[in-house]
Amino acid sequence: MSLTLSMAAFALAASISPGPVNIVALGSGARHGLRASLRHVTGATVGFSLLLLLIGLGLHEMLRHWPGMTRILHAGGVAFLLYMAWKLASDQGELAQSNAPAAPSMLAGATLQWLNPKAWLASVAGVGAYVGEGETTLLWQFVGIYFVICYLSIASWAWAGSLISHYLGNARRVRVFNRVLAALLVASALYLLVG
Repeated sequence: MSLTLSMAAFALAASISPGPVNIVALGSGARHGLRASLRHVTGATVGFSLLLLLIGLGLHEMLRHWPGMTRILHAGGVAFLLYMAWKLASDQGELAQSNAPAAPSMLAGATLQWLNPKAWLASVAGVGAYVGEGETTLLWQFVGIYFVICYLSIASWAWAGSLISHYLGNARRVRVFNRVLAALLVASALYLLVG
């Protein structure tokens, strides 16, 4: 297997698997449609790519010297997941209300990646596996491949959400759907607390 194909396979496995960013993309696609959800997709992709690049340029070494920062990021990630779960669970599911929450922004997508331990683990593991010697050409190649695959992976979750949106034609179904997504986010947060 070529190095490029191996990088792409790693990026796909890490990006397409369920996680907080993809759960939010699914919910946004179902609630707001694919087009409106692409802001979240773009922000999450840019946020992850920047994280991957900075890890490759040595951010992981800085965190090794300041382990308190890792704990702060971890706690912030759990708090952010719980906040998003609360927002989903408390939404009443009214489809035509004028004060309905907007689709997640680019900043929310990027922030979610930076507070997502899965993103940090994928970045550190990927850099260790493919850019272990610190070669910047390989790092840029990996970031470029990852960017495309990450964008398509998160967008596929938003697209899947937009496909199921016609099943969510009333407020009760939207509430149930939102609460299932909220429970998944809470489960992700609990996993991070005990894992």
